[in-house]
Amino acid sequence: MTATPPAPRRVCIVLFEGFELLDVFGPAELFGLVPQVSVEYVGPQPGPVTSSHGAQVVADLAYADLAQPGILLVPGGQGTRRLVHDQEFLTWLRHVAGTAQILASVCTGSALLAAAGLLEGHQATSNKRAFTWATGFGTHVDWQAQARWVQDRNRWTSSGVAAGMDMTAALITELHGEAVAEAATRRAEYEPHTDSSWDPFAAHHGLS
Repeated sequence: MTATPPAPRRVCIVLFEGFELLDVFGPAELFGLVPQVSVEYVGPQPGPVTSSHGAQVVADLAYADLAQPGILLVPGGQGTRRLVHDQEFLTWLRHVAGTAQILASVCTGSALLAAAGLLEGHQATSNKRAFTWATGFGTHVDWQAQARWVQDRNRWTSSGVAAGMDMTAALITELHGEAVAEAATRRAEYEPHTDSSWDPFAAHHGLS
């Protein structure tokens, strides 16, 4: 009898008006090169969601229809400035994050996680240019200024924009092994930073 192959790990990426394009598509590119992974986009409703650059991305399903994602990834972008005060969104995020195996964010997406209470008792990082703003959310978050990305248990947070790709490469390594991660980054012709403490932008913005 032929064994049934395991179901792909679902990576569900949260879209909202004003999300940052590379926060989404840097990780999506690398995850999409891993055979054991499927990538879905979730938005307020199924259909187009406009990024901070004006490009629209089609959400596969609505927030209300998302359940039990393997990895829930929250990007940053200008839209986070509004959503950190949107209690309906934060309530939804808190609920669906409780069903995810892994919770990840890129850039100021960590401000949304913190505002939803999802980083309490965890180490985390964020975009260094917006670090002072992002770290104003949450009560007991151990914010790391000098970090390209931070893993604390099942929480993964990265610094700004392109740092999300380095975090994703590290996350793929954690879940699928170094060979799979290396195959994905080679196909993308991307050379990731593998040291999570490498962060020249912290010093550039006076944080270290």
